[in-house]
Amino acid sequence: MARVRVRVSTGVMLLAGIVAAPALAGAQQPQTAPPAAGAAAPAQVTQVREELERLRLEFEALRRTYDERLQQLERRLTEIGGGPMVLTPPATQTSAPDHQQQTPPPPPPQTDPATPSQAPAQQPAGSSKVFNPDISVNGNFIGAAGRNPFASLSPLQLSEVEAAFQAIVDPYARADFFVAVGPEGAEVEEGYITFTSLPANLLLKAGKLRANFGKMNTLHTHGLPSVDRPLVTANLVGGDEGFADAGLSLSHLINNPVMYLELTGEVFAGLSDVFQSVKRSELVYVGRVRGYHDVNDASNLDLGVSFAYGPSTIDLPPGLLTSIEPAPIIQAAGMNKRMVGVDATFRYRPPSRAIYRRLNVRTELIWSRQEMPEEMFESAFGMYTSAEYQFARRWYIGGRYDRSGRTLDGDAIDTGGSAFLTFWPTEFSQIRGQFRRINFAEGVKANEFLFQFNFTIGAHGAHVF
Repeated sequence: MARVRVRVSTGVMLLAGIVAAPALAGAQQPQTAPPAAGAAAPAQVTQVREELERLRLEFEALRRTYDERLQQLERRLTEIGGGPMVLTPPATQTSAPDHQQQTPPPPPPQTDPATPSQAPAQQPAGSSKVFNPDISVNGNFIGAAGRNPFASLSPLQLSEVEAAFQAIVDPYARADFFVAVGPEGAEVEEGYITFTSLPANLLLKAGKLRANFGKMNTLHTHGLPSVDRPLVTANLVGGDEGFADAGLSLSHLINNPVMYLELTGEVFAGLSDVFQSVKRSELVYVGRVRGYHDVNDASNLDLGVSFAYGPSTIDLPPGLLTSIEPAPIIQAAGMNKRMVGVDATFRYRPPSRAIYRRLNVRTELIWSRQEMPEEMFESAFGMYTSAEYQFARRWYIGGRYDRSGRTLDGDAIDTGGSAFLTFWPTEFSQIRGQFRRINFAEGVKANEFLFQFNFTIGAHGAHVF
């Protein structure tokens, strides 16, 4: 294109010089009488006219080529979603006849900007991701040493391999699928589609989700700040893996001068370890209110209140009920369970030293109320408090205190404490060591050393903040 512009500019200058040359020559020579009528034109004038006609034809050919290439480029940009490109060729007038003048092409038809074809910023990315999503694999290798009669950890094991498939489906939705493979087999840890352009700032997710209950339950295993989950998760909120189920999640974001508020309502099928339904009409309901506030440029505060209610199936130990004779463990279905949680997170990360200094302090309080046969119920309470501090560019140190009752026995209190140290060789891998001590309600004490190697291959998207 640059060569065409140079040739066009050179032709214009040469044409102007040739046209002006006779006039300048005539102005410098003394005026003489015009030649007689019918006299033959000098050979030089004829030669100049022929040269001018040749240059004019060449210039017209160059301009036609320039216009055709601009039109092809404009059509190409419109096809790939970049929108029409407005380029105007040099406004050079020539003496060509009217039938040889090039008529500018009509502008492309305008359509409703709300249609999917008019999304220049998102359509190309969405189209390229439909058949080529972001794929990553995360490996979580764990080892354990020490004594814990209630733990099922092997001395060495690849506890989980998580494959993630994430893509923007179109300008209005994205899909996220996480398949976890462990010693017990493969399962879909999460798999959902998110509709991001609903009215009234609503966000809808459909599929299998980690319930939006508290903070720790929303984190994947490799995203935890420690090797294990708190005791309250194992005792009250669905075991070691937490609470995940198939359902729908609807969120609404409210921005006000005090803090950002996120309201979330979810409904699940009741197929998890903490809630189990026996009839189609029995559903699990989860609600959460989250507030986020910037204290200053270096710190922020995150507060949340969560609620969950639904049916559960419980295992009754022998002799627990007065009307049931001591016998092997039996199951009671259709017993409702409700949970209430309060969580708070404080983050400190000064902008001037963000890659060297960081502090996270978090706590969660959870109350559980489990219905029992014969119109009885069991209440339990659990909590944890943890802190992580980054004291060097790739080093973190942290600790956690645990205290929790049990779903079927609120008076059986387990307590524990942990200290852990994390090193990040790269942003795609981490090495962690953790010492854990637990005092079980039965009077048994456990002292363990856990270590973890966590590594990621590919572009693994960010999880819940």
